[in-house]
Amino acid sequence: MARALMFQGTGSNVGKSLVVAGLARALAKRGIKVRPFKPQNMANNAAVTPDGREIGRAQALQARAAGVAPCVDMNPVLLKPQSEIGAQVVVHGKVLGTAKAAAYQDIKKKLLPLVLESFVRLKHEADIVLVEGAGSASEINLRRNDIANMGFARAAGVPVVVVGDIDRGGVIASLVGTRAVLDPDDAALVVGFLVNKFRGDPALFASGLAAIAQATGWTSLGLIPFFADAHHLPAEDTLALVPARPRGRVGKVVIAVPILPYIANFDDLDPLEAEPAVDLERVRPGSALPGTADLVILPGSKATIADLAALRQHGFDIDIAAHLRRGGMVLGLCGGYQMLGRAIADPDGIEGASATVEGLGLLDVATVLQGEKSLRLISGRTADGVAFRGYEMHTGITRGADCVRPFAELADGSVDGAVSANGQVMGTYMHGLFADDGQRSALLSRLGAGPALIDYETRVEMALDRLAAHLAAHVDLDRLLMLAR
Repeated sequence: MARALMFQGTGSNVGKSLVVAGLARALAKRGIKVRPFKPQNMANNAAVTPDGREIGRAQALQARAAGVAPCVDMNPVLLKPQSEIGAQVVVHGKVLGTAKAAAYQDIKKKLLPLVLESFVRLKHEADIVLVEGAGSASEINLRRNDIANMGFARAAGVPVVVVGDIDRGGVIASLVGTRAVLDPDDAALVVGFLVNKFRGDPALFASGLAAIAQATGWTSLGLIPFFADAHHLPAEDTLALVPARPRGRVGKVVIAVPILPYIANFDDLDPLEAEPAVDLERVRPGSALPGTADLVILPGSKATIADLAALRQHGFDIDIAAHLRRGGMVLGLCGGYQMLGRAIADPDGIEGASATVEGLGLLDVATVLQGEKSLRLISGRTADGVAFRGYEMHTGITRGADCVRPFAELADGSVDGAVSANGQVMGTYMHGLFADDGQRSALLSRLGAGPALIDYETRVEMALDRLAAHLAAHVDLDRLLMLAR
């Protein structure tokens, strides 16, 4: 069986996902069979596996880094927030149900055996399993029945490396504080620590590393400089969605995206943002959509009705109407597509209380949220004849007069989406569309900026290679392999 090593953090967004991805690529380059694993993830950015199930986007990227196809065992429990206190619970890639945060604490103990089964299956496939924790190792308020951090590490007997983020400030206190609050038996599993996202002269932090080691009794395993190319890789956490910096019109086209509370699969936007010809403006509530926008994209949502209410509350509907009067285009992706229609009905209370709400009325379609979630990899051609590959991940059936002008025809002969009679408004259930260079070129050409100038998939591969080299230069990989067991 494989060895295993777990990477927990002093908090969210300290870089655990990228550390695991980089190490997976670095070890795979050595000919080592690597599998990533995250017992429990919380994210509305998800990926579809080849067998039609869903896992966290970070584990799909880590699988890619390791050179293997993603599978549900890499992320057996996925929580997809639908409200401030509740989430959809996905187990082995299928929806189990929804649960409020308090109730979920009791559900976890029933999920631990399933998590351990997935872990054991991965160990039979690999030389080493790189395990990623969730949130913070020091969340002792959630320690009972924990399956994400020390609860899993104890149950599986996996040694732990704690990762701290110096870019946030206070990394010494974060690491020392983590050691102070851990249960002694949990702390005994920790074999060392990493300090991530360092900027400046490493010599100036040598005494800091020594102070942490002395206060915790943990071994320093590396000081990792800030990896500037991290933005070339798909992000999973909405913490990565920084507000757009006002830049003026640098690119040839401006694409505006309202950022709503339950935005999902926002990595759909990454390939567009990477294009030199595009200024992609993420617009937070409280700001107006820019009047210079050529295209407004409404991205996916895990709580479409709630996000539609937020869109109206913050006046984005008024901005979109003005944008269309100026001749601009609007594209809705998945939940964004549903918002564009005349109505959204949720008779079974999939997203909360049973309700029917009025949509934006920009497409003559209506959506009913019912039935099994559609999870599949797809291919076909959009209405302009350009081939594509992508995936579906949605609940609901959308029908109406504008569906006679579908957005795309799929390889199985079915059609997807709708286009308004004047061609200004489009909606589709497809995700991953613009990672396809041909599709991105077609859109940019239509907006007057094409063709695409980057090979997006090659860009991701090169970033993973650079990340692997970056970690290999600053972390002793042989020592990590020795610490794994």
